[in-house]
Amino acid sequence: MDAKRSKLTFSLILIVGVLTVCPVVMLVIGSFSEGLTAFGSFTLQKYVEAYTDPALAEIILNTVIFVLGSSTLATVLALFLSYLNNRTDIPCKFMFRIISIIPMMIPHILFSVSWALLLNPSNGLINLVLKQAFFLDHAPLNIYSLWGMILVEGLLDLPIAYLIIAPAMASFDVALEESSKVCGASPLRTLFRVTLPVLRPAILAAFILGVVRSLASFAVPSVIGMPGRVYVLATHLYQMIATGFSVDYGKAAAIGMSVLAASVTLILVYRALTSESEKYVTISSRGYRPTVIPLKGARIPLFAVVALLSFVLIVLPVVVLFYTSLVPYSMVPSARAFSLMSWKHWIEVLRDPISLLSLKNSLMLGLGGATLGVILSVFVAYTIVKVRTRAAGILESLSFLSFSFPGIVIGMGFMWFFVRTPLYATIWALLIGYIATYLPYGIRPLASAFIQVHSHLEESSLVCGASRMTTMRRIIIPLLVPGMVSGWILMATMFVRELTLSVVLSRPGTEVLAVQILRFAEDGLWGRLSALGIMMIFISTILVILANLVGARFKPMEGGG
Repeated sequence: MDAKRSKLTFSLILIVGVLTVCPVVMLVIGSFSEGLTAFGSFTLQKYVEAYTDPALAEIILNTVIFVLGSSTLATVLALFLSYLNNRTDIPCKFMFRIISIIPMMIPHILFSVSWALLLNPSNGLINLVLKQAFFLDHAPLNIYSLWGMILVEGLLDLPIAYLIIAPAMASFDVALEESSKVCGASPLRTLFRVTLPVLRPAILAAFILGVVRSLASFAVPSVIGMPGRVYVLATHLYQMIATGFSVDYGKAAAIGMSVLAASVTLILVYRALTSESEKYVTISSRGYRPTVIPLKGARIPLFAVVALLSFVLIVLPVVVLFYTSLVPYSMVPSARAFSLMSWKHWIEVLRDPISLLSLKNSLMLGLGGATLGVILSVFVAYTIVKVRTRAAGILESLSFLSFSFPGIVIGMGFMWFFVRTPLYATIWALLIGYIATYLPYGIRPLASAFIQVHSHLEESSLVCGASRMTTMRRIIIPLLVPGMVSGWILMATMFVRELTLSVVLSRPGTEVLAVQILRFAEDGLWGRLSALGIMMIFISTILVILANLVGARFKPMEGGG
């Protein structure tokens, strides 16, 4: 039995190691190579050229401002919402759960595009309304700027920050605050000397994860930053490998190494912070009584703020995209605009062979890739949770390594990896890259499900003479259906909306939805872009509903039925 488990563990280490370590190794080799196909001819020239570029200083400064600004905005908003939800009597608290989950279903590129449609200086809907209302000659707002990037990225990272801070806020023992007040401290002093220090691990974890996500972000810098000539490291790398007449993969790999090192370091800091959270536990065996602070006169105004935020995060992006897909060009909603509405852009998209090909490719990657990813995740999660050897610990570290990889950087590693194989420029390269990058999203829910399955069930089946595969098929898998459905939904939705890896690996014939939407944005075809974007949201929603229906169909009957 142990020999079979060891064989399984080492086989999985080999598979996951190839998927996660090989791209990093190839990125390192590529950064010292003359060109994409010039292996064996090593040089430091690419590092010298990359880091002596006069434009690099401004790009790094923009990146630092963008990353810190958006992370701070997301963390402060998440802290504000968490406090209102857990500590006050604000009405309609179900809205906080909606804010934290539903925005994750809207692809980042579509969220960015919707804000570009609202606030671009030439024909943004809000700018058109303000110009008509106040008889202005110029647009008062310009989303194509650093502050515009910070605003949109901060709103995109808000749900993740909220999901980290809200549980810590919910478990906060208010006796500490009451003791501070009894000692004569003002509410403001209590906030800064008691509340925020106790919540420091959760706040720092949310901030650092926001930094990692915004450092890896490509949708916002490409859709909002590039039109305004505000470049950060992600778009700087994209320009090197995907635009212009002289692409330089070695130079891009040299810059990518710094981004990768920064991201991996931040993830290590994040894991250290979350692992030390026990030091700040405030709920013990003694009495714990969460109290609700009455907002009194501020109750309705604060509820209005939350409602406005919900509208901006959830309703506005979808409504703006649908409206733009129906009007012939950007125009303020009016009787004339509604009279001109048609399905013209939808018909053009459905007759466009590249859009149809991208739709087909994304569906295939979403359905097939997520299924393969969940199958691999089942075996990896089983080994991590049930085997618990030193080799299983190595497998766990390898499987979560890709979580710290910025998509566009690891995409370059995969490109170096595939370039000498028949997989280069094929849909299979995208499939392998997707599974390798998003494997933690499948493993995490399945590992949680495996923890809940007691080992006595497995041992009883083996004692009765069943083989290990029969035990897995007839005992373990049926109990894992909820975890498998969660993992499949996460991976399928990630694959359908994937952009950062796809812009590097996608080639003519292997276009996917997010890449085609980016092409439409670069060409200013907002109507077609909006129609295709609504189709992407519709497909993601249908996948989630179908997966839930299948999960409910195969869910084990309660009461042992």
